[in-house]
Amino acid sequence: MVIHPRIITGKGAKNVISFDLINNKAHHIHLIGIGGISMSGIAEILLTHGYHISGSDIRDSNILEKLRKHGAEIFIGHNKDNIHNPDLVVYSAAIKEDNPERLQAKILGVPQIDRAEMLGQIMRGYDKAIAVAGSHGKTTTTSLLSILMEYSGLDPTILVGGELEDIGGNIKIGKSQHFITEACEYVESFLHFFPSIGIILNIDEDHLDYYRDINHIKEAFEKFVMTIPKEGFLVICHDDEEVLDVSKNGQCNIITYGIKTPSDVMAKDIIFNNEGLPNFIVSYKGEDIGRFYLKIPGIHNVYNSLAAIATCHILGIPWETIIKNIPLYQGIHRRFDILGDVKGAKIIDDYAHHPVEIRATLEAAKQYPHKKIWAIFQPHTYSRTKALLKDFATAFDIADHIIITDIYAARELDNGEVSSKKLVDIMDNKLDVRYMKDFKEISGYLYENIAPGDLVLTMGAGDVYKIAENLLNTVEG
Repeated sequence: MVIHPRIITGKGAKNVISFDLINNKAHHIHLIGIGGISMSGIAEILLTHGYHISGSDIRDSNILEKLRKHGAEIFIGHNKDNIHNPDLVVYSAAIKEDNPERLQAKILGVPQIDRAEMLGQIMRGYDKAIAVAGSHGKTTTTSLLSILMEYSGLDPTILVGGELEDIGGNIKIGKSQHFITEACEYVESFLHFFPSIGIILNIDEDHLDYYRDINHIKEAFEKFVMTIPKEGFLVICHDDEEVLDVSKNGQCNIITYGIKTPSDVMAKDIIFNNEGLPNFIVSYKGEDIGRFYLKIPGIHNVYNSLAAIATCHILGIPWETIIKNIPLYQGIHRRFDILGDVKGAKIIDDYAHHPVEIRATLEAAKQYPHKKIWAIFQPHTYSRTKALLKDFATAFDIADHIIITDIYAARELDNGEVSSKKLVDIMDNKLDVRYMKDFKEISGYLYENIAPGDLVLTMGAGDVYKIAENLLNTVEG
């Protein structure tokens, strides 16, 4: 990988002047917030390519210990004295301008760029860089496609936003010219990327603490489409009207996939087995290719797999190789993650934190053998809960029993405008729904009320998984 300087302009990429790592002879790069799942992956890639890496984070972790073993210099806590004349400072989205290390870097005249810009610069060092975008399904699609590429011998460099057992974490350094990562639309960070292949899975209202409305979100995705060069490829869901709309002005090659609408890559004759896992026939431009078997549940994962299958075809992977390898993908941490059994009930954890994702997860649960479905949901951020309150209220009708716990604040402060109690109040009074605050109380309530054959689903992007852990520990104890 060679990282080149470039002034980035135009309709697609953000108007920034990227740091010239070569001509400025950058050897030492300092990362503030280095323990984050994406920042740690960036650090590992840079270490592999010979850069001296230092970094800081609020608390120690297994991720930081791994980076130490690779040679990174790690500081716990943010302090101006951690800045030892680096050539470049990279900061995560959570690091504000008043951070003492950023202030010290400014005093010393050290250039600073954010995480997305750094990732974009790394991406430019690969001939075949794949960016997986969309409101939902990015992590699953990225990890599935990564496994298909890896087991097909392409030896990609992989950076995924979750723990993928097949690669031993969230990062794998390959030796080929293939690179794959998620492309998050939050604060338009994906506009810093340089994909030769872009994927757009879907577009929904989300991140409304930054975007004004769906049209503002679509404007960002339209710019993302324009970052793909003319000789590149855009893989899009043909069943999503918003995706079709933003792709109209794309100048690159466009490959479509879908289930309902005639597409280049289509799934038909979809069957769910007695474990709720789908299999289906794939046709390419009207010709049946064969039957594909998934080890991940839900119709939403049929869509995610079609995006991965279409991209594999672009990369030249034979159809028979894709058919052989796709069942090898077992899923990723916190995506319909089956954790164990309690009193004969199956305990499952999922990252779903948007109304569309909740409904998709519950639809997948519906296909799974069960008697009753228990949905335990922790809303994520006040802004999302407020903006999508009515959608959240109607997202749980598949569940038999619903428990809503307090909102996970993440980066926000509670201004009192919205609460989990308010969400419960506007939900259909025919639903068995209740608000409960304390995680241990919730675990205890579940233990007393679940029955053999039930499914217990903890859902949310915060720490709701601790309820499932408490429940499992009750049995182990």
